[in-house]
Amino acid sequence: MTETEGMDEARRRYEFRKTLEDLEAKQGSGTELISLYIPPDKQIYDVTAQLKDEFGQCSNIKSKQTRTNVQSAISSILSRLKYYKNPPPNGMAVFCGTIQLGGDRTDLECTIIDPPEPLNLYMYRCSSGFELEPLKQMLEEKFVFGLLVIDRREAYWGFLRGNRIEPIGGATSTVPGKQRKGGQSSARFQRLREIAINEFYTKVGERSSAIFLAEKDFFNRFKGVLIGGPSPTKEEFEAGQYLHHEVQKRIIGLFDVAYTNEDGLSELVDNAKDALKGMEVVKEKEVMDRFLKELVKDNGLAAYGEESIRKNLELGAVDILLLSASLRKSRVSIMCQACGHSDERTIQLEPGRSVKDILASQTCRACNAPMVVSEEVDIIEELTKLADQSNTRVEIISDDFEEGAILSTAFGGIAGILRYRTGY
Repeated sequence: MTETEGMDEARRRYEFRKTLEDLEAKQGSGTELISLYIPPDKQIYDVTAQLKDEFGQCSNIKSKQTRTNVQSAISSILSRLKYYKNPPPNGMAVFCGTIQLGGDRTDLECTIIDPPEPLNLYMYRCSSGFELEPLKQMLEEKFVFGLLVIDRREAYWGFLRGNRIEPIGGATSTVPGKQRKGGQSSARFQRLREIAINEFYTKVGERSSAIFLAEKDFFNRFKGVLIGGPSPTKEEFEAGQYLHHEVQKRIIGLFDVAYTNEDGLSELVDNAKDALKGMEVVKEKEVMDRFLKELVKDNGLAAYGEESIRKNLELGAVDILLLSASLRKSRVSIMCQACGHSDERTIQLEPGRSVKDILASQTCRACNAPMVVSEEVDIIEELTKLADQSNTRVEIISDDFEEGAILSTAFGGIAGILRYRTGY
């Protein structure tokens, strides 16, 4: 995958996740929201035939309001399916129904999604919310790595799922220290110590193997194990073949780490960069490390915050634009209905609330009259378009690892590495 393809994939993944979040927040007053999944090999005329049959069956719905809303949704879907001879290559998912907007307000909305992977099921369902689980499963990471850090005192294991390090559990040992107690011969003490070490390695091997083997679709998804720890512990553990044979043969490499508790998992991923080359978490960690290093330099090439980044983008001074994948804001253009004064504002989005509702209480700064929204765009989409104008590389950073979380919480989810200093 080229850098451009990777960037486009990150944007598509962000947009797909955001669309699902928006759909999940929508609710109907009854079982009147329709979720329709059409696989790529399903004939459209078979789908329309079932929908027409469902339209007729609606007469059995006791509630007049629910009956009317379901029929309206079916009619809306049928009108859209007229434009399709066949489903798209990956199939399609249609979500349609009368959405509650708050108070007594409702609106008939219809969303069609071209999924990133082929759909393998046909589904028609009416409910008070949209059925999104088949699409959510497409957001799950396809490849998983096992992580294990160990020394003779303790061990910890977990998973690396895409950008996310997932700690699972650990164990502590009863291995005695190197200093023997009085009354024991040196040889006897050493034998007891070796027995305790072997028992601890066996316990760690059995517990971590059980966790790794329980991973869903282990033989296809589980790509390998990274083992970290001091020498010679990790080498002893690997040579002793304490892991289950299916896990043992998937060991990718051994790496030096200073910590063998939960903190060691992150250190292990950092030190295994070469083995994980190409993984998104490694690329994102590298670019965030570069940003943080620039930030602490005198006259470093780092900037953050929406206002600073926006000005630097307009000047073409941003080399890499860093945007948090958890950023949920819209850039809106608003206009006064009375005096015509216009303004632009950035709005923090809230689940289940439209931008119009969030801005309902805001008034014109010139005459205090109500303002109306004339244009709305997702802030990541807007800043990405600005970046494209100056060939700025865009990185959408997950907050599933420490540096990514720092971007989201400490820098408002918007930062950049500059080509040159501008004073902004």
